[in-house]
Amino acid sequence: MPHLTVYREHDAVRPEVITGDPAVLAGHLAMAGILLERWTAEPVLPADADTAAVLSAYAAPIQRLQRVRGYQSVDVVRMPRGTPDAAALRAKFLDEHTHTEDEARFFVEGSGAFYLHMDGRVFRVVCEAGDLLSVPAGTRHWFDMGPEPHLTAIRFFTRPDGWVAESTGDPISARFPGYEGVVNA
Repeated sequence: MPHLTVYREHDAVRPEVITGDPAVLAGHLAMAGILLERWTAEPVLPADADTAAVLSAYAAPIQRLQRVRGYQSVDVVRMPRGTPDAAALRAKFLDEHTHTEDEARFFVEGSGAFYLHMDGRVFRVVCEAGDLLSVPAGTRHWFDMGPEPHLTAIRFFTRPDGWVAESTGDPISARFPGYEGVVNA
């Protein structure tokens, strides 16, 4: 289940909201234009499952989302525990940036935290297996997979060239607590 922490953008110490309550979480995100859905994260895939196996296992919900939201392509990112160069891969997403298209991710396994910088606040949304999050184009954000990443996610794209980030140059992400692992609310 997802977990939400809301901070004022200038106060990374005292959160305004901390919740795992689905109704409260959905309300906060919906007001901000963020799509959050729960899918069934089944079947559990073997550790050596490749991209084709992941896409095949989730073919029906992938096709539904592509039809409804107009996504043209999908790919799979896998970060098993112990991935070499995990720190460098983590750092790639830690600076605040935007995209010219929605950033949509379905978590097949593992977890990570999206930090959304909107309306004078930072919304930290921790996603776990079964969570689909879509961040609207132009939304300032960053992503933290934690110091020991473990995740498999299906990424959805409207652009044929896929994920393209545009840095905002704002150092805000360095002021907020990093994601350390699964949060249980």
